[in-house]
Amino acid sequence: MNTRPQPQQSAQILVVDDDLGLRDEVSDYLLQNGFAVHVAGDAVEMDTVLASTLVDLIVLDVMLPGENGLAVCRRIADPGGPAIIFMSAMTGEVDRVVGLELGGDDYLAKPVSPRELLARIRAVLRRREAAPAGQKAGNVYHFSGFQLDTTRRQLRAPSGVIVLLTPGEFSLLIAFLESPGRVLSRDTLVEFVRGDEADVFDRAIDVQLSRLRSKLKVHGGGGLIRTVRGAGYVCDAQVSLR
Repeated sequence: MNTRPQPQQSAQILVVDDDLGLRDEVSDYLLQNGFAVHVAGDAVEMDTVLASTLVDLIVLDVMLPGENGLAVCRRIADPGGPAIIFMSAMTGEVDRVVGLELGGDDYLAKPVSPRELLARIRAVLRRREAAPAGQKAGNVYHFSGFQLDTTRRQLRAPSGVIVLLTPGEFSLLIAFLESPGRVLSRDTLVEFVRGDEADVFDRAIDVQLSRLRSKLKVHGGGGLIRTVRGAGYVCDAQVSLR
């Protein structure tokens, strides 16, 4: 485990992989592109970095020695915590979906292209940093008894229960709440969440949208995001921001 020389005011990236060669290649490339980079070879070293550094994003290998990447994600994934991008030789659709269901923001297949990884990191960070268009009018969306606090990145159900959202689910919900009553195509949602790298891995949108709708349904919001056949999806709710 070590920390590379750091540019000032850079996003903090933690690369967790037991392959020393790959770890060095990725971390050097990210450092050259302006990021502050930390590295770890397993979950124990990762925890040590997280205990002392406010990390913005973790590049996480799935097949780690000891606690594997999926178990790590299950343990640390949180809307207010670092974003997580998996990279793994396990490239089947089921593997990708499981990683996303556990709270990962993206999933990149090995062998890793540092250039593609850089694009994905930028897309995820841009999505996290982008303020909602109407945020100047307030920071809490109110809709159908739900409250979405955009500052705390926290969704409260009508019952008062806090509904945990992954960063991807949060971004999708913002997209709908910014345009209530407007049909949003799948491509529009992909562009909103992924930005310029929308074509990198849009399967993540399907998983995140399904998961978001399920979470809303559990708390009485089953009809809030409606499918418009052949066109996309629409938010059927009165929305206010205050």
